[in-house]
Amino acid sequence: MTEMIATPAELDTATALERVRSWFTDVRVMTWRNVLHIRREPMQLSDVTIQPVLFTLLFIYIFGTAMVVRGGGSYKDFALAGLLMMNLTTSAVGTAIGLSSDLATGVINRLRTLPMSPTAILFGRSFSDLLAAIICSSFVVLTGLAVGWRPDAGAASIAAGFGLALLFSYALTWAMACLGLLAASPESAQGIVMLFMFPLAFVSNVFAATQGMPAWLATIANWNPVSAVTSACRSLFGNPNPSSTIHTWPMQHSVMASLVWSVVILVVSVTAAGHLYRHRTNS
Repeated sequence: MTEMIATPAELDTATALERVRSWFTDVRVMTWRNVLHIRREPMQLSDVTIQPVLFTLLFIYIFGTAMVVRGGGSYKDFALAGLLMMNLTTSAVGTAIGLSSDLATGVINRLRTLPMSPTAILFGRSFSDLLAAIICSSFVVLTGLAVGWRPDAGAASIAAGFGLALLFSYALTWAMACLGLLAASPESAQGIVMLFMFPLAFVSNVFAATQGMPAWLATIANWNPVSAVTSACRSLFGNPNPSSTIHTWPMQHSVMASLVWSVVILVVSVTAAGHLYRHRTNS
């Protein structure tokens, strides 16, 4: 019989495939580890379950009674995309705090002693936080439907809107991971992140059209990535979108601007997070 001998190229391919399979296994294990941690402390999910419900009811039934949508339309329909983005943006704080906590308590050091890919720790965190973002979106939508929000677009367009919001949320978790790796403790991580997240979430078109803002503030808000994604979601949901009349590139091309912002933030943050992780764990 003729003995089959693998060539060096075939061996290299087999080794590369085995490494890829091993990496995916490590990421899956780390993702499940974070999910199990949440299951043991379910109140960690309060920012993606209780908070979206409270914020939706608060802004629609209290602040919404005094709001008039520029160009006409229901404030409930106008506000839903803004509430979605506000909740996804503020809930990303958990990424920085969780990662900083793992570093401070020595969990990362224990994980590094295991035969696993170092990057699996970061990707496992990001994927578990993506699952949390999906839960957050579901609560916002269900609460919105309960109080009268109605999209006026096809299923594909609505799904694209939610997909765009989740893509931006995923990119944002990597930016928060960078801040978590820079922070000395979970407490400082929370303080640092809040300095970035609240202006990002509120200096935008989330709750009101930017046309009524002072010119300098409106310019900042119109170029805010959160404004671009919010405007894109409103258009894709078929809801009132006063920002579409603003003659700036992000507002005139909100879907494209959202994709560009998401990809740029993701690429820069993943690269930076890898560098910061190596620096933090090797120091």
